[in-house]
Amino acid sequence: MSNGTAVTGTNALDRYFLITARGSTVGREVRGGIVTFLTMAYIIVLNPLILGYVPDSTGAYLGGGTGNGENLPAIAAGTALVAGLLTILMGSVAKFPLALATGLGLNAFVAFSIATRSTWEAAMGLVVLEGIVILVLVLTGFRAAVFHAVPTQLKVAISVGIGLFIALIGFADAGFVRPGAGTVTQLGATGQLSGWPVLVFCLGLLLLIALWARAVKGAILLAIVVTTIGAFVLEAVLDLGARAEDNPGGWALTVPSFDGVVDVPDFGTLFQVDLFGAFSAGAVGVIGAILLVFSLMLADFFDTMGTMTAIGAEAGLNDADGVPPHTERILVVDSVAAIAGGLGGVSSNTSYIESASGVGEGARTGLASIVTGVLFLLSTFFAPIVSAIPSEAAVPALVLVGFLMMQQVTGVDWSDLEIAIPAFLTIVLMPFTYSISVGIGAGFVSYVLIKLVLGKTRQVHPLLWVVAGLFVVYFAITPITDLLT
Repeated sequence: MSNGTAVTGTNALDRYFLITARGSTVGREVRGGIVTFLTMAYIIVLNPLILGYVPDSTGAYLGGGTGNGENLPAIAAGTALVAGLLTILMGSVAKFPLALATGLGLNAFVAFSIATRSTWEAAMGLVVLEGIVILVLVLTGFRAAVFHAVPTQLKVAISVGIGLFIALIGFADAGFVRPGAGTVTQLGATGQLSGWPVLVFCLGLLLLIALWARAVKGAILLAIVVTTIGAFVLEAVLDLGARAEDNPGGWALTVPSFDGVVDVPDFGTLFQVDLFGAFSAGAVGVIGAILLVFSLMLADFFDTMGTMTAIGAEAGLNDADGVPPHTERILVVDSVAAIAGGLGGVSSNTSYIESASGVGEGARTGLASIVTGVLFLLSTFFAPIVSAIPSEAAVPALVLVGFLMMQQVTGVDWSDLEIAIPAFLTIVLMPFTYSISVGIGAGFVSYVLIKLVLGKTRQVHPLLWVVAGLFVVYFAITPITDLLT
């Protein structure tokens, strides 16, 4: 098994990326980079759908506009730009076949748990701060302390809960489920499925399942393309229009029609950041902002550790202890990606497990990542296409991603109540409350409580005591504020 440290090769490119030393060729690297891009290019479509339709506390939308879809090309261009630059950085600095882009789950957290309570600029400020915290942890060596503070099975529960939340967003955006009495969801608008767009979603989901089951390369992107074509034909024939009270059978978010395919990229989301805006009393507040940064860090930091280890194992690059080569460089670039995502106004960027598809095609070095990054940069010119894709054609991907994250649920020992109850609360409260932070907080508080009543306080990391205490204050902030005023 190679650890990627040998320096052999026939030319400078070969020697720099260790292509021959890792048993690869330039052709394999290029092919692997292309496959990785095709496998994860769906984020250029999904990120705008998640971030583009959520108004912040002032009623403003990310990228400008009125939330009718005119801001989607700017979000798409920013998404592709940041993903391209950071993936190239990963390839050239860490020399590892790992691509980065806006993290699914992280973007939902930013949209529904942060932006709705502050401004979009303040929300992106917290993303930048989260990236800075992770970078400091990596550079100082404290990352290990943070990593071990949270029980492994609670980390698993967080990922599973986010997966369920993402799947719920997908079903809701497609109109497959809609709000019923109060906050309860129901099938369709009336308890039954109705409307051609919902049928498009169902067919798109079935197509995606079929492609994924047959291990088709780029299944997610292919399903989106095919379903979008079907939606265009349907709209051209039936002229369904946008969903409204007098048109319940219309398209949920975007009507499939557009004026152009290629245009000069609109980078209107870049540098729209208010670094400490969320800390003000009129926004999230100091305690709330600290907890949100910590929650972002949990979802981001631990996933990266698992992703890089899995990719290294798939590529045969890990050492005898299961550690990938240039681990610190990988973590530093990933931390910078979180900062860059906030500065780019497109949410935290993180490492993608879809990079395994490129590794499966033979990618073993950072050259593959550079190829993927260049393709992301080129795709910024095609951002207008995003405003033409109806959510019904794109969100089946969210359901599939939810399934993939749900598979980790076997990592929880459900026979051990000391971890099973906190894990259960973490998982179910995220979709039930439409808040990732509520799920994380409930899991932490209940875990510490159970250990306390069982007299096992020594099993709780000191950092977890602090965080659980902060979450108690977070949940009780309204009565505490009323008591002090």
